[in-house]
Amino acid sequence: MSATSPLIRELGQADYEPTFAAMRAFTDARTPESRDELWIVEHPPVFTLGLGADREHVLAPHDIPVIQTDRGGEVTFHGPGQVVIYLLMDLRRNKPGGKLYARQFVEKIEQAVIDVLGAYNLGGERVAGAPGIYIADGPRKGAKIAALGLKVRGNGCTYHGVSLNVAMDLAPFTWINPCGYSGLVTVDMRTMGVEAPLHDVQRALAQALVDQLAPEGVQPDPNKPTDSPARATSL
Repeated sequence: MSATSPLIRELGQADYEPTFAAMRAFTDARTPESRDELWIVEHPPVFTLGLGADREHVLAPHDIPVIQTDRGGEVTFHGPGQVVIYLLMDLRRNKPGGKLYARQFVEKIEQAVIDVLGAYNLGGERVAGAPGIYIADGPRKGAKIAALGLKVRGNGCTYHGVSLNVAMDLAPFTWINPCGYSGLVTVDMRTMGVEAPLHDVQRALAQALVDQLAPEGVQPDPNKPTDSPARATSL
């Protein structure tokens, strides 16, 4: 299997449902030779539910659609001003003689978020039993700033991914129990005092993911950029 770095695709702004369908179609059609891809996207407002999600955690959806998905996890919110990156990966190719296990995969994604936050002088941390990244210190310690939900098929191929809040309308997070936790405070980088262009954070997180997910024994060349983003015209 190829050890080539993932292809990064910038989808721009795209509705959730056709993107979800495209992820599944890509994964259905891929072969052991298919290149891994990272899809960068910004969604219009939408609540999504994981496979085992309890709909009672959607307290007051207002006019925002609620969509059932096949990822892990509970309910979350996607909206403008949020980085969303979908990871269409084959975990079998990331470790010679074996594979990257799901728990390791999650840890690498979380570390990529922590690294990006650190570059903006924000401390992020993991919380045991609660995937995602949380503010590590200060008066907002414990507030959630990034969410993670994945689908790992039996053949080791993944889709869905990670979201990082940059500069959002945070009100919809108060209309749900984020990730199934009543009263969980959700913040974005702007709330934490960081004003950063969304595109800059998108590219920074994509590169951090590429660096974290480089197959064992393959070190990314810091002087060589990843492939030029391919902006999708349709899904």
